[in-house]
Amino acid sequence: MIARYTHPEMGRIWSDQRRYETWLLVETAAAEAMAAAGIVPPEAARDIRDRGGFDIARIEEIEQTTQHDVIAFTTAVAEKVGPSARWLHFGMTSSDVIDTAQALQMREACDLILTDLEALSEAIRDRALEHRRTPMIGRTHGVHAEPMTFGLKLALWYSDVQRDIERIQRARATINVGKVSGAVGTFAHLPPSIEEDVCQRLQLEPAKVSSQVIQRDRHAELLSALAITAASLEKFALEIRGLQKTEIGEVEEPFAKGQKGSSAMPHKRNPIGCEQICGLARLLRANAHASLENVALWHERDISHSSVERVILPDSFIALDHMLRRFTRITRGMVVYPDRMRENLNRSRGVVFSGTVLLELAKKGVSREQAYEWVQRNAMRLFEERREDVDFRALLLADPDVTRVLTPAEIERAFDLDEQLKHVDHIFDRVFQTVSARV
Repeated sequence: MIARYTHPEMGRIWSDQRRYETWLLVETAAAEAMAAAGIVPPEAARDIRDRGGFDIARIEEIEQTTQHDVIAFTTAVAEKVGPSARWLHFGMTSSDVIDTAQALQMREACDLILTDLEALSEAIRDRALEHRRTPMIGRTHGVHAEPMTFGLKLALWYSDVQRDIERIQRARATINVGKVSGAVGTFAHLPPSIEEDVCQRLQLEPAKVSSQVIQRDRHAELLSALAITAASLEKFALEIRGLQKTEIGEVEEPFAKGQKGSSAMPHKRNPIGCEQICGLARLLRANAHASLENVALWHERDISHSSVERVILPDSFIALDHMLRRFTRITRGMVVYPDRMRENLNRSRGVVFSGTVLLELAKKGVSREQAYEWVQRNAMRLFEERREDVDFRALLLADPDVTRVLTPAEIERAFDLDEQLKHVDHIFDRVFQTVSARV
C-alpha cells in the first residue's frame, strides 16, 4: 500500500532517511543544550553538529550485530564525529531520542494533512456555492423525504471538514511533545532544564511527566483524529456511490477518457475512487484501534508499542494523504445531473410535500392526529394505486375532509418548492461566515 499510494512529501517524512535525520536533530540539540549548561565541552557539541552524519547502509550493518537500532545509529554517527563522540547521547536513553524525534515526524505529517484538508475544503466550498440552489430530493432511510438542494449537502460536508481540521490541529498540539528525562523519567542523569532547552530548540513542549516514553494516549488521540477524518471521507464517498446508482443517476465521480470500468462489460462507469476511499477508511479505523492498545504498557515501559507504531503511523498518514488528495480530485471533477435530480424529486408525484400539508391543516385548527390521518391516507393511496396520471395534489383536492379546511390556493401553496428552500441561503451564510470568522 505504501509504495503505490505514497505522495513524495509524505513518503519523505516517513522514510528511513528522515527518521535518522530527526534522531540526529535531537542528539545535536541535546549536545548543544548540555554544552550551554556546562555539562559537555562546547567543542564536543560543535563537532557533533558539524561532523555528525550517518550512512543508512552502515547503520543497518551495525544493527545486524547489535540488534538495537539506536545503538547502531549512535555508533555510525560516532564514526563520523570522532573523539568528541563520547559526549554523543550523553545521559540519554533510547526513547529520549526516538519519542522526541517521532514527534517531529508526526508534526510534519500533520502539517501536510492540514494542507490537504484545506485544499479539499476549498474544492467542496466551490461546488457547494455552484449548487446552492440545485434542488434535489432528500432521503432518509434511503426513501424520499423532503426537498433540499445539492449545495446544502455539500455545505454539510464542508462543515464536517472544518471539524476534521480542528481535530487534527488539536491532535498536532497533543503530540508536539518531547522528553529527555532518562530511563524511568526521573532525570537521574540530566536535569529538567536540559529537556526544556532541547524542546525549545526543536519547538516542542516538554512533557510535564513521563516514564521512559512519552505516553501513548497522545498517539491514540492523533490516530483517532486521522480515523475520524477518514470516516468523513468515507461518508462523502459513500454518498456519491449511492447517488451514482443507475436507478438514481444524480451524481457521478469523474470518468477519464480512456478509462475502463470492467474487463467484461464495456459500458461500466464504476465509482472506483469512492470505493477505494471507503475501503481505506476501514484500515485507518483498525490502526486507531491498535493505537489504543498501545496506551497500556508494562510498568515504565515495554516495547510492544514500538513494532505497531512502525506500521500504523506511516500507513495511516500515507493512506489519509492519498485519500484526501484523491477525494479532492473527485470533488473538483464530480459530474452533477440537475435534470435527473429534478426528475427524481418529481418521481413521487408530490407526496414529499405531505409534511407541509399536515402543518397547514394544523394551523386551521385540525388536531395533529386527524390531520395526519387525512394526509397519510391520500399518500398511501398514491403508493398503492401506482397511477401515473394521478398525483398527490390531485388526491388532496378531491378529498372533501381536506378541502373543507383548506382552499385550493392553500393546497397549491403547500407544494411551493421555493417555500421549502427559503432558508437555504441563511444556512449557507451560517456555514461559510462562521468558518471565515474561525479562520
